[in-house]
Amino acid sequence: MFVMKAIRVKEFGPPEVMQLEETPDLIPAAGQVLVRVSAAGVNPVDTYIRSGIYRPDLKLPYTPGLDAAGIISAVGPDVRHRKVGQRVYVAWSLSGTYAEAVLCKEFQTHPLTDRISFSQGAAIGVPYGTAFRALFQRAHAEAGETVLVHGASGGVGIAALQLARSRGLTVIGTAGSEEGMKLVLAQGAHHVLNHNSPGYLEHLSELTCGRGVAVILEMLANVNLDNDLSVVATNGRIVVIGNRGRVEIDPRAAMSKEASILGMTLYNASERELESMHAAFVAGLSNGTLVPVVSREIPLAEAATAQHAVLEGSTFGKIVLVP
Repeated sequence: MFVMKAIRVKEFGPPEVMQLEETPDLIPAAGQVLVRVSAAGVNPVDTYIRSGIYRPDLKLPYTPGLDAAGIISAVGPDVRHRKVGQRVYVAWSLSGTYAEAVLCKEFQTHPLTDRISFSQGAAIGVPYGTAFRALFQRAHAEAGETVLVHGASGGVGIAALQLARSRGLTVIGTAGSEEGMKLVLAQGAHHVLNHNSPGYLEHLSELTCGRGVAVILEMLANVNLDNDLSVVATNGRIVVIGNRGRVEIDPRAAMSKEASILGMTLYNASERELESMHAAFVAGLSNGTLVPVVSREIPLAEAATAQHAVLEGSTFGKIVLVP
C-alpha cells in the first residue's frame, strides 16, 4: 500500500497544532477522483477553521485546505467527465488539500489549462469564488458600474480586479504600500488609492463624477463599513467579505441612499451557483482574462509558517503549499 503524507490537525489551536504525518493512500469510490497534489492553496478561512472559531463542530482529526491543483491519478466507477492524467484545479474536497493527494467528488475538480501553473491553479477556488459571488451573485454588478475593492492586492482582491475588468466595470482598488499599489494597477485597476493615507476616500467623489461607488467589496468591515456608507452611491451595494470585530454605523447613511449592506459566504453558494462560477473561471483562465498571482511557495511541512503569513497585511497575491 502506498503511504502518503498529509497535514493533520488533532486539536484546535495555533498553527503549530498542524503536523505532517504519514497516512494510508486514498481510494476513490463511485463518482470520486483522486488528485495527486502539486500545490495547495492557503486561505484565511483555513486559519479560522484550524483555530476552532469557525467550525467547532468539525470532527477531529482532519486535514486542512479547500484549494489545490494537480493531476488526476485514479477515478472511481461512474466518473464520466474526468480521466487519469488530466490537469485539474480543486475547489473543495472530501479529504482536505494540505496533502500529497486529495480525494474529491468528480465535480469538485475543474479542467486546468496548460497556460496556468499548478501553483496558480491552487489560487483559484476560494479567492476567485469569493470575488465572483460577492460581485455577481450578491451585488449583481453590471457593466458600466464602478466597483471599489478594498485590499485589492490580496488573493481575493486580485481576483475581484480581474473579474470586474472582464465584465466591463470601472475598477478602483486600494493597497497599503507603493509595491501593492503597483500590483493593483498591473492587475487591471483603473485607479488605485493608498488606504494608509488619511482621507483617501475623499478622492472617490472626483473619480466617480460625484455619483459615489455602485459596488464596494469590503474585506475589513469593522474598520471600513461606516466610511463605506459615506461614499457608496444611491442604490449602491456594500458586500461584506471579511470582518474581525464589531463596528458602529449610522443607519441613516444607508437610508438616505437606499444602500444595501450584503453579507456573503462561499459556503452558502448553491450547486448551480458553483457550476456557474467555475464555468466562468475555466473560460477566463483559457482566454487569459484571469491570471492568478502567487506570491510565495512554501513546503507542505511548513504549513504553520504559511498560515501565519496568510494573515499578514503585507501579503500580495496567493500563498501556496508545495508537497
